[in-house]
Amino acid sequence: MSAGRPIPDAEQQVQEDLARLDAYRNQLSAMMQQYQYLGASRSDHQRAREALEGLDRAPSDAEILIPLGADTFLRGAATPGSKVLLGLGSGVVVEEAAPKVSEILAQRMGKLDGASKELEGQIQTLEQRIDALSQRLEALARSTSAPASGDVGGN
Repeated sequence: MSAGRPIPDAEQQVQEDLARLDAYRNQLSAMMQQYQYLGASRSDHQRAREALEGLDRAPSDAEILIPLGADTFLRGAATPGSKVLLGLGSGVVVEEAAPKVSEILAQRMGKLDGASKELEGQIQTLEQRIDALSQRLEALARSTSAPASGDVGGN
């Protein structure tokens, strides 16, 4: 409330709606970032799975490049039937056969797909709320800026 003058109900409602609209937009931005993260993670899993399957098809004397990060690679050779190291999270790594790792990656991709679909639904719902609130604010702005019927000058 301002000093000495109460805020009319319509003005207070507009202020509340504008604050809600701003909060919705911030929430939508955070959801979009999360959606992009899920997509990037799924792409990483897909590339890892394709690389594993490619190693199975490579000749035993084929040279491969092992990425170390920061565009740095180590030359190596694929050994058929060798074990693969798989991160489980929190710094825990297990050694498994390539087919098992490929299966685990596929399961993770399924979970990422499910999370993405759920997030898409939440994003759509939030976008609908933003649209409805924006339309309500626009209608209110039009109604308060339109001249009243008695204010129109006549001949």
